[in-house]
Amino acid sequence: MSCEIKEVLVVGYGVMGRGIALTFARGGHSASVLSRGAAMAKDVPPGVRVVGALPPEPPDLIVEAIPEDIALKHALFERLEAAYGGAPIIASNTSSLPLEAMAARLRAPERFLGIHYFQPPEALPMVELIRCAATADGVVERCRRALVRNGQRAILLHRPIQGFLANRLQHAMMHEALYMIQEGYCIAEEVDDFCRNMFGPRMSVTGLIMQKDISGLQTTAKTHRELVPTFYHNGTPCPLLQDMAARGDLGVSTGKGFYDWKGRDVDALKAKWADKVKRILAIVGEE
Repeated sequence: MSCEIKEVLVVGYGVMGRGIALTFARGGHSASVLSRGAAMAKDVPPGVRVVGALPPEPPDLIVEAIPEDIALKHALFERLEAAYGGAPIIASNTSSLPLEAMAARLRAPERFLGIHYFQPPEALPMVELIRCAATADGVVERCRRALVRNGQRAILLHRPIQGFLANRLQHAMMHEALYMIQEGYCIAEEVDDFCRNMFGPRMSVTGLIMQKDISGLQTTAKTHRELVPTFYHNGTPCPLLQDMAARGDLGVSTGKGFYDWKGRDVDALKAKWADKVKRILAIVGEE
């Protein structure tokens, strides 16, 4: 078994699949994307091949980036193991489905783990690497080295937890923000203004936990005792968001969400924001 990952196959030619494949191509890997519509594929990233069938020889690593339906993922993994046995490392890019349930159906669970990318995967420098109970140490290390070659650092989770690190933190904060918007304490624009101009800049320098060491854990502990009992601990999703989604106010795709997107050049805005994130990350990475 080669110590280094060289051949990578990404399954799913959506925005995430294309971006993931591009990161591996940039890292010098041989990168392919499996798509049912390979002949009509557009916007193919440089250095990436789009194929319509499984390659005859097993890749070193297969990353699935198909829709978040566990039945579809089980079917794909069965197909991959039927074709290749336990030869490739298989990784799921799921953001919320249970990895251990996926591993339980595999013939070679020791060669399975989670690799969770953030959108857009080709622009962000970190990836979540999640090991399951059966994942071999060598599999984790080979994937970590491949990500380093791609210019990405791995946040290692030693066992799965639903939502992993990033989505648990993000949705916990969003849950409280949505409650405050719903109850009229503030509006969406004020939440985002705070995140952009105070919370985000400070966290990008010290992080969340180090900041509390700096400010003093005695103060943090007291504030924690006072605030935590007042949080929106109801165990159900905030109705504000659920109702918006149910009536079709989906954001950019429908022209309306928390903001009005009608008549705005969203592609130009995304490009502008991506450039700004790149410049911010350059500053954050300074010694």
